[in-house]
Amino acid sequence: MNTIVSEWALVCDKDWVPSTITTIQMTGLLISGLAAGHIADGIGRKPTYFLSLLLLAFCNAIAGFSSSWKMFAAMRFLLGFGTGCYLTVFYTFMMEFTPSRHRPIVVAFPSWATWACILGFLSMWLRDWRYIHFATAIMTVPWVFFWWITPESFRYLVSHNRINEAKDIIRRMARINGRPVPNVKELRMLADIDQTPGKKYSIRDILASKRLRNYTLLLGVGWLSCGYAYYAISFGVQSLSGNLFYNMFLITVVEVPAQMSTYFLSNKLGRKPTALGFLMISSISSVVVAVTQITDLEIKHELMNGFALAAKLGVAAAWSALMLLTTENYPTVVRNIGFGLQCSISRVGGMVAPQAVYLNHHFPGALYFICGGMLFLTALCTSFIPETKGKAMQDVIDENSTRDRRTQLHSLLSSDSPSDDSSGNVAEHVPSNISKP
Repeated sequence: MNTIVSEWALVCDKDWVPSTITTIQMTGLLISGLAAGHIADGIGRKPTYFLSLLLLAFCNAIAGFSSSWKMFAAMRFLLGFGTGCYLTVFYTFMMEFTPSRHRPIVVAFPSWATWACILGFLSMWLRDWRYIHFATAIMTVPWVFFWWITPESFRYLVSHNRINEAKDIIRRMARINGRPVPNVKELRMLADIDQTPGKKYSIRDILASKRLRNYTLLLGVGWLSCGYAYYAISFGVQSLSGNLFYNMFLITVVEVPAQMSTYFLSNKLGRKPTALGFLMISSISSVVVAVTQITDLEIKHELMNGFALAAKLGVAAAWSALMLLTTENYPTVVRNIGFGLQCSISRVGGMVAPQAVYLNHHFPGALYFICGGMLFLTALCTSFIPETKGKAMQDVIDENSTRDRRTQLHSLLSSDSPSDDSSGNVAEHVPSNISKP
């Protein structure tokens, strides 16, 4: 296989370069998490999402023409930035269209795992880092053209007082789904709750709220740990026995049942119990791998491979449940900012992960011992996070001003009461299932 190591002879006194390039890429993810959250809550979910796709397509194409590892590192930083923007807005964009009961499927549907498996086979077929970048760019381009059929989040539009646009999207949703058009008269009232004309929200608004500040700290421990564990196990696949490409496939395909089980368990048991259960599975499995690495058992390699897969399964499922808790605990006006902040925190773990892989070569077991300890700490912190199963998303920060109203947008859009105005204008009555303020 033609890699950047063979391309630029990154061995001996340069063996630190490959792991450093990965850390540089994770730095781009860290920065973009903070930036993309503000951008998405400023200009909208849709523009941020499609700008990230354009950046990924362009930078993958340029990366394939890199003439030195320094140029390649610069492109990987930009790719990290684009990926961070994509990940920051992708889940919240979809969840803001999704009722509470079905939100787990947004993170449980194994789209990431499926395409990561395909990447393993693509790498085995192409066997050249340049061709892999070109192929990724080509596969990204078609999705850019979905701009013309993808709507903006109506929750974002309502929270930014763009009522007419929100009404149009709600009517379009009703038409496509064959449902009656709900009465949307109260959208104006909901938009005015706790809104200051022209107000721009930032991380300071999250930190100013004691409740959100506490959530951010507790969730941050989880995102940091999951970010480290997920990437450390993925990057450390070369330390497992057997064929590299086959192991790449296995270490990813275990995410498919893990994420799909998240959908069932999150609705059956709740978001928090699901996260706690999988965190403990991953923590214990990681410790077993670490202990096995420093022993001389006859079945050492079989145990390492098996429990490494179990650790990856656990952290993938736990992270999916944490994503649900994060999205559902932040109000709409700062949801992308909060989610982006947590994405950035997770990239700190991602930045450390390749260095831990490098360390593990000299101190076997170190990578997985750290995984086990951090995931156990995450389980403790997660136990203090409020359960969000079956609860409507909060739209504004001031809890006191919305205690009796926060579910009105949810109720409005869940109502089968059609609008009295068949022409599509706003009806003049208020549905009986929505109380007046």
